[in-house]
Amino acid sequence: MKTWLITGASRGFGILVAEEALRRGDRVVASARNPAAIVERFGSTDHLTALPLDVTDSASVTDAVDAAVDSFASIDVLLNNAGYGVVGAVEETSVDEARKVFDVNVFGLLAVTRAVLPVMRAQRSGHLIHISSVAGFTGSPGWGVYAATKHAVEALNESLHAELAPLGIRSTAIEPGTFRTDFLDASSLAAAGSEIADYVDTAAVSRQWSASANHAQVGDPVRAAKAIVDVAHMQDPPIRLALGSDCYARLRKKFATLNDDLAQWRSTTLSTDYRGPEGA
Repeated sequence: MKTWLITGASRGFGILVAEEALRRGDRVVASARNPAAIVERFGSTDHLTALPLDVTDSASVTDAVDAAVDSFASIDVLLNNAGYGVVGAVEETSVDEARKVFDVNVFGLLAVTRAVLPVMRAQRSGHLIHISSVAGFTGSPGWGVYAATKHAVEALNESLHAELAPLGIRSTAIEPGTFRTDFLDASSLAAAGSEIADYVDTAAVSRQWSASANHAQVGDPVRAAKAIVDVAHMQDPPIRLALGSDCYARLRKKFATLNDDLAQWRSTTLSTDYRGPEGA
């Protein structure tokens, strides 16, 4: 039996993972800014605690972690799921709009992770699971700022994995492609307030897609939730896990491009090593 703390658990992957974990007999502390939807969906059960949590509020984070430990005495899995997106060209996205999405997707994730780690270090066990994105490896028109937040999550995950493995704690980044969650709803995706005509063939296309593709994406979120719970129960979980055929295709293309770039510029890359006076 695992004890989970899930952020952003009122909808999307958060509530589906909570449902799957409960189905398997795990205990779940499900948190969200408004936990009413959690209570409405699951009712009252000994294996579930629903809590308010705003990942951008340090006091709220501390209170939620303390309450989770009070409820079940441990935290075995932290699912960093809280987050949202912003669509618009980089130039169209204001500093304030960018800061808000970084506050949730990066600094909120960091705050909850830092609050949970003392519990896991004391246990000498635990598993951090972070919802990243295909955008954590690939940038595309209209998604630059959102992708930047998920690139940050990928970097944090790799470092956390290296730092925590000797302590018996795992860290995994989940990289979904497009799934039929509510991510493209206005409640999860903001549009940059500025629109510049020069981006009509690039970022504007992404704006249009986000308005038309909602709930028609290739990915099945129920299947994704099952895969995420599977990862939490693995003895040797992956450092990262791509989900969805579209994610798989985009990552393969990105890796091929990186390999081509390395090969093409190999001589320039290697020429910059220090050789000393004799090798100058």
